[in-house]
Amino acid sequence: MQKGRAALARHGALLSALSARYGVAAPVITAIWGLESFYGERRGDVPVISATSTLAFDGRRGAFFEGQLLAALRILQNGDIPPARMTGSWAGAMGHTQFIPTSYLHFAVDFTGDGRRDIWSDDPADALASTAAYLQRNGWQAGLSWGGESPSGSLQPQAGGPRFATTANFRVIKRYNNSDAYAIGVGHLSDRIAGAGPLRASFPPDANGLTKADRIRLQQRLTALGHDTQGADGVLGAGSEAAIRAFQTSRGLPVTGRPSPDLLALLSL
Repeated sequence: MQKGRAALARHGALLSALSARYGVAAPVITAIWGLESFYGERRGDVPVISATSTLAFDGRRGAFFEGQLLAALRILQNGDIPPARMTGSWAGAMGHTQFIPTSYLHFAVDFTGDGRRDIWSDDPADALASTAAYLQRNGWQAGLSWGGESPSGSLQPQAGGPRFATTANFRVIKRYNNSDAYAIGVGHLSDRIAGAGPLRASFPPDANGLTKADRIRLQQRLTALGHDTQGADGVLGAGSEAAIRAFQTSRGLPVTGRPSPDLLALLSL
């Protein structure tokens, strides 16, 4: 959220111009940028041709990734990017806002006017413009919010958790990534970037029986005991799993790497 507000301020003129041209609010464009690549810091360094050809060969989604490979080759043929700079995620998503190759062919724009749709450049102009164009062409309604937290909302991602009322623009965000959680993430982050407060309702315990506060305490206790979780944000990723394994090993416990209320109680002794 803090980095998003800084990005919005740093690129305010660009984002205002994009909002005026495409009708998409600047905080929404910024939020997608944040969720997709941490505001350009994590664009991926895997060669896209290698990624898409490997996944096409793998076979589980062969037809889809064959299409992405062919689209990636067309991008190179068009001259938008040289092969050495055409990098992205392990699955071929590219640039600041992680366009897959087919989406690039359909929606990417040359906002800077240099003759290339360069979503890979350190200058995020073409990438952010392409995202705004994508949303506009998929039906974005200017001036309409995505929705928000509402006790009477029909969308409740987790039983016992907050409810959300959503609009047509929420469904447009899902065209970018067909996930309720993703669209809520974009919508809520955009609200926070614009100055709104946090959610009023809290989420119930997760599948491991831990609340967010529990997960933060678990990370804090592990780190205090010398098993660094690489941050205490309540998100239990690879760093937290490694720390749990290290703690379990040090105490002669079964090494599972999994969090639990019992583990938290043991760490709190």
